[in-house]
Amino acid sequence: MKRGFFVHPTAEVSEDAIVGVGTKIWHQAQVREKARIGVNCVIGKGVYIDYGVSVGDNVKIENYASVYRGVSLEDDVFIGAGVCFTNDKYPRALIWDPEKAVETTVKKGASIGANATILCGITIGEYAMIGAGSVVTKDVPAHALVYGNPAVGHGCVCACGEKLKKEGKKHKCCSCGKTFVLRE
Repeated sequence: MKRGFFVHPTAEVSEDAIVGVGTKIWHQAQVREKARIGVNCVIGKGVYIDYGVSVGDNVKIENYASVYRGVSLEDDVFIGAGVCFTNDKYPRALIWDPEKAVETTVKKGASIGANATILCGITIGEYAMIGAGSVVTKDVPAHALVYGNPAVGHGCVCACGEKLKKEGKKHKCCSCGKTFVLRE
């Protein structure tokens, strides 16, 4: 542990990055300048965290995910292996301008499955769940379960991660017993 957080010897963490206490940054990860990583996070092997990215507390980013400029991950977010966030709506190699980076927000407690691609300029709501391999092209509401290419809704999930069962106007979690009244 160095300054209250762990950085594997093969990882590259900019001196201009802010890393919270208890965070672990593993093999061959790269954390760029002005990135902010909260407390008790796990940054897996080969993860790339771009300039100015904001990562909340208790976030887990699995191996080889790419979190590009303009992305903000709130607390308790899970990012699966190989997830890729985009940040340019109209990419061209010869005219890239960092100021063109479009903001994307992943709200508290949301989970994104392995190898999903998240287009820029969207918001993924609190405790939403994105299925593995999905291509997310529009905003995802809180507690929504989406998957596919393009990702579409397939129900709702509880904060505990289980799919909710619809009972009239309410949704109930068969795992933890919580009941929700969700807005469309």
